Amino acid sequence: MMKILHKLILPVVAICMGACDIPNDIPYPIVEGRITAFEVEGQCGASGKGEGSATIDKDTRTVSLYVCDTVNIKRLKVNRIELRSETKNPDVNYQEDIALMPDSSACLNFARFPRRGFNEPGYQKDTRMDFSQDVKFTLTTYQDYEWTVSVKQVVSREVDVENQVGNAVIDPITHNVVIYVKKEQNLRKVKVNRFSLGGVNGKVTPDPTEHETWNFFDIQKFQVDTGWGETQLWHVMVCHTDDVIETTAQAFARTVNAIVSGEKPNGATLQIEYKKENGQTWQTVPQEHIQQTATTYTADIKGLQPATTYHYRVTAGKSAVETQTFTTTELLQLENTSFDDWCTDANNPKLLYPWAEGATPYWETGNKGATTVGNSNSIPTDDTSTGSGKAAYLESKYIVIKFAAGNIFTGSYLRTDGTNGILGFGRPFKAFPSKLTFDYKYNSETINKVGEEALRYMEGRPDSCQIYVTLWHIGENDYEEYNGEKFPLIIRTRPSERHLFSPNDRRVVAYAQLTQGADVSQWTSHTLELKYKDNKRIPTHIQVVASSSKYGDYFTGGVGSTLVLDNLKLHYE
Repeated sequence: MMKILHKLILPVVAICMGACDIPNDIPYPIVEGRITAFEVEGQCGASGKGEGSATIDKDTRTVSLYVCDTVNIKRLKVNRIELRSETKNPDVNYQEDIALMPDSSACLNFARFPRRGFNEPGYQKDTRMDFSQDVKFTLTTYQDYEWTVSVKQVVSREVDVENQVGNAVIDPITHNVVIYVKKEQNLRKVKVNRFSLGGVNGKVTPDPTEHETWNFFDIQKFQVDTGWGETQLWHVMVCHTDDVIETTAQAFARTVNAIVSGEKPNGATLQIEYKKENGQTWQTVPQEHIQQTATTYTADIKGLQPATTYHYRVTAGKSAVETQTFTTTELLQLENTSFDDWCTDANNPKLLYPWAEGATPYWETGNKGATTVGNSNSIPTDDTSTGSGKAAYLESKYIVIKFAAGNIFTGSYLRTDGTNGILGFGRPFKAFPSKLTFDYKYNSETINKVGEEALRYMEGRPDSCQIYVTLWHIGENDYEEYNGEKFPLIIRTRPSERHLFSPNDRRVVAYAQLTQGADVSQWTSHTLELKYKDNKRIPTHIQVVASSSKYGDYFTGGVGSTLVLDNLKLHYE
């Protein structure tokens, strides 16, 4: 009997052991860790003034921001970090869990820096860090993702003395200053007009501006108390030079204004004049519209006509710039801004398009994807803000197997990829609007459809609509392409290759958005004020997007949420 049992057991063991040789081809989940918000004490804009937000680039995994001169960048307190996971293969079950690991050498108290979030109850946290150099953060999910945070402190240092030639050379690392002056300037009697070495909130001792003149025949030493509580010793040297600063000027024309900037001799009285190309009378730019340092200036010429050529000239003392020209851009508007024009697809009566029959498409919707298994959920309505024409009625629906937000955007619907969409965002546009106004109504339903586990926490919360406008500057090699068509951005909603819009994209020139999470039952007018990142890039494309559910790209929202949109208009000031 034992021999028979033994013979039976051996094959079973062999089968079990053979099963262990089957390769494990179950894929691990790919869950990318992302930083979505980063705030520190003293955060400001690039100018050192006002409030500023961090620039976050998910592709390069970098965060950059500015702080003012009242905080110690070597002991900077981090106020808020928000993390988010982005699933690349959501069909694999996983537990959402992101651990944050800062660079230990940058932390003042590494053991007390939060690892799971800044709101952990009872956690005795210490978030002070040394940001005098870039700091690395590692986000750990199933994989490690390294992010780099760069903090730049804006310290406004300026030196202006009589007969100065060019800007002073100010080295904040070695605390040395070199000032060049004309040959005829007596170095023992130098009149000092401005002497800011510690920033706006700093103090210089002794202060040479409190004296009629100051002796700079030899190198002078000054104690500088900074706004963040540090005391520094600075060395200042004044030297003669044969160089002569001539007045220069260059113009950056927008739609109804132009920025003129350049260099000028120190102490010279500045005058900027302009007139239309065929005009007879020169107009003078008011002094309050001109910002000046010792040897530089920037002027904003306002109230110009669009698509018009102007002459301008700049005089600074005995130095002048010959007459030059600039041409303002056209004043452009979006097309079909009241959404009066719609048509039906000839091959599919369920599919509605937001343009007139036979017209060139400008706006588009996600209806092509929705009508593969249902009806259009972005349609025209007679309920308008003006009482006539049509408006865009965008409704969030659960269409057979998937949640779909009602939406409309400037661009093209390129393809339905399974139950996902591929979209081309943006239309050509070369102008500088300051605002976008529109009329809207919104009905917010409770979020009852969640497309992926990372957003499960939103279930049961009120849904939100979102409307935003973006101006792009797309260079020759900055386009994104799909089947030969070029756009500023190709949207892909498939989770494994998701590619969505970010206002922190380096190609974005200006941006503004509205997110509304409460009911707006009556027609309401709203204004989006565009914030420009700089005055050095001309827009090439415009992107306007409206959605009845903000997280529709993640197939998350409330069934029945509706956004009605009408009467869009760009304004120029």
